[in-house]
Amino acid sequence: MKRILIYLKPYRLRMFIGFLIKVTGTMAELVLPYILTHILENIIIKGNWKEIVFYGVLMLIFSIIACLGNITANRMAAKVTTNFSKAMRKELFTKTLYLSSTDADIFTIPSLESRITTDTYNVHNFVGMMQRMGVRAPILLIGGISLTLIMDRALALVMIATLPVIFLTVYGISRKGVPLYTDVQKSQDSMVRVAREDVQGIRVIKALSKGEHENRRYDLVNKELSRKERKAGIIMGIVNPVMTLLMNLGIAAVVGVAALRVSKGLSSPATVIAFMQYFTLISMAMMSLSRMFVMYTKCAASAKRIAEVIETEEKYTVSDDKEAKDDSFISFNKVSFSYFGKKDNISELSFSLKEGERLGIIGATGSGKSTIIKLLLRFYDITYGEIRIKGRNITSYTREELTSLMGVALQNDFIYADTIYENIRFGRDISDKDIEKATKTAQAYDFITSFEDGFSHKLSSKGTNISGGQRQRILISRAVAGSPEILILDDSSSALDYKTDSLLRNALDSDMSSAVVITVAQRVSSVKNCDLIIVLDDGKVIGKGRHEELLENCPQYLEISRSQMGGAFVD
Repeated sequence: MKRILIYLKPYRLRMFIGFLIKVTGTMAELVLPYILTHILENIIIKGNWKEIVFYGVLMLIFSIIACLGNITANRMAAKVTTNFSKAMRKELFTKTLYLSSTDADIFTIPSLESRITTDTYNVHNFVGMMQRMGVRAPILLIGGISLTLIMDRALALVMIATLPVIFLTVYGISRKGVPLYTDVQKSQDSMVRVAREDVQGIRVIKALSKGEHENRRYDLVNKELSRKERKAGIIMGIVNPVMTLLMNLGIAAVVGVAALRVSKGLSSPATVIAFMQYFTLISMAMMSLSRMFVMYTKCAASAKRIAEVIETEEKYTVSDDKEAKDDSFISFNKVSFSYFGKKDNISELSFSLKEGERLGIIGATGSGKSTIIKLLLRFYDITYGEIRIKGRNITSYTREELTSLMGVALQNDFIYADTIYENIRFGRDISDKDIEKATKTAQAYDFITSFEDGFSHKLSSKGTNISGGQRQRILISRAVAGSPEILILDDSSSALDYKTDSLLRNALDSDMSSAVVITVAQRVSSVKNCDLIIVLDDGKVIGKGRHEELLENCPQYLEISRSQMGGAFVD
């Protein structure tokens, strides 16, 4: 909670002013029963209508002050809470974007989504309630008790005797609520994960008629979430009934003692009337405090989850090894890497590329092709060995320096709901001329201009309203548009026909002759003209060289080549 409350610091003055207004309104509310008692005991007996009207108007004024004070303070609280939540969500989202791939794997995407949405909402609700009821309830409680002690100490003591029991009961139950709601949030993460997977794969689910199967899978996580919510709800649901019971017992005791004292002349009916009003205000305050305890359990669990992300240390460190040790543009020197620290996913990988050279990476699914790209982009840090770009150790580049060198079209890249133009520009300062040139290089210009609205054609989320090949060409256009020094195409032409793929490769050779182009592919035709081809199997290099060399000395490459169109290619 301490980490989360830091976001309230900029609003301390506004909160203080709101606090003063809230105190004024609440104090005005507390005075009303006291004035009523004075009217009943002292004014009515005199029969002085002027005094009756005066005190009646006074009660009206205090009522208006109480009403306006609470409304004003609540409006100020709402604005503070909104701004606080906006700042908290902004930093959480920003931190999520810059999490290392390792940390993102640990948290999981569904959990991060839940933290940005559900958890921030729980914290938002609690902070808002604290400003509204967190100020009013204690004043009503303390002020009500103080005034009742002044009016009739004996009756007040009877009422006060029930308060410690109520407090301890609420506190004890609420302490059990925090771990329960933490478990609820974890189950909610699982439900979000399943829902997210099903939404993304809805077409496959329909194509394979697996709707019932996914319904059952969702039902399992939904039932688990419901079970944990029910358990937390039952425990926390005890608070209000128990508190109400104790308060009613207290009221019954007060009424009994009051009746006895009035019969003996030790107290007046007017005092008892005012006393019951104060007791009602105190009861409302206790109810509000109990609600805050319940909300606190949710907030504490959510705040902890938010803080875990925000306080995650930056894994992207920058070293001082900026000395260029060779003239290679990119070099891997005995690079090894493991995702989980048990088995190497890449083993002893070495190669070097000069400016303008082409690298092709080919291999079976799971052989480690995309892992090499992730290491080059420094999504993960290598376990052993060394990667150098322009002679410098990759660890000496800041994130901005490294990404400015790259143009990337990844295997699982994304398109968002906007125009083709904006999807290619991607928020960068790129001219219309460069965007048009990039689409021609990527073989996308013709189909884009075939749309009635051209580059202004609106794409749906993930580009579901265009074909797979069109989607890939837009992604390649995005990668090319920034004129990168290193162009990475990670299986980004798999949906292209052989002719378009060939035209794309020829255009890249012509338009990006000075850039290093790295192509990860399943098809030999996509890499056969590369200056260097690496053949991977289970993270190990089983072949390395040009196309002709690999046909002679790498049986696996020869087998792949023969299996694809009998070794013949479209040029």
